[in-house]
Amino acid sequence: MNFVHQLQALTPHSRLCVGLDPEPGKLPGAWAGDASKFYDFCAAIVDATKDLVCAFKPQIAYFAAHGAEAQLERLIAHIHDVAPGVPVILDAKRGDIGSTVEQYAREAFVRYQADAVTLSPFMGFDSVEPYLAYEGKGAILLCRTSNKGGDDWQMQRLADVPGQPRLFEHLAHLAESQWNRNGQLGLVVGATYPAEIARVRELAPTLTLLVPGVGAQGGDAASVVQAAGRDAPLVVNSSRAVLYASNGADFAERARAVAEATRQSLR
Repeated sequence: MNFVHQLQALTPHSRLCVGLDPEPGKLPGAWAGDASKFYDFCAAIVDATKDLVCAFKPQIAYFAAHGAEAQLERLIAHIHDVAPGVPVILDAKRGDIGSTVEQYAREAFVRYQADAVTLSPFMGFDSVEPYLAYEGKGAILLCRTSNKGGDDWQMQRLADVPGQPRLFEHLAHLAESQWNRNGQLGLVVGATYPAEIARVRELAPTLTLLVPGVGAQGGDAASVVQAAGRDAPLVVNSSRAVLYASNGADFAERARAVAEATRQSLR
């Protein structure tokens, strides 16, 4: 089953994606400060929430910064084993061209066995196309991000394009049309900008939207669902609110409770 079909099967049950962004200092109990426990911590979160989610999203930098890439490989293999229908989105935000991007694609889909990867499309379709050679895999493009600096580029109007759309609007149009050759593309739109979510949905009605920022980053679940449309492909990520619901022995139990509450708020 490919990435899009996996999401289509799961999103009627849940729109929640749990982000796996382990930080040594935030690990519970005796694990605090010990990056060698990333796998144990994240696997426990996965086991506690796997029936509540439509995807898991490990962030590669949190693992790579601590030399924990082998733990990331093991974690993704664990997800595929205990939750075989739940896709893994590798949050890498890669953006390069030529033989380099071919290696990044291999890293995501062969080494890590991810089902989809986040990408920065700043360098154009050249930076996206190699990922689409992997049949059934997803490529989710940064479109309208929730950081303040996103305005520097994403909100600027393009004088040479008919109608002078904003950059994020033009990207949404390209992703919905000529770039989406095999139905593998999706878009990242931040939860803190519901008006822009609605605009992206208008321009890209068939694409999956990955929406980070619900929970600790301040995004409102109800506003996101209203803006994106109740019947549209939608994956809403929550990371810190779920991962660090408790720093005690009950961390997995508390993570499940927060994940269940978030899932219900997105229905």
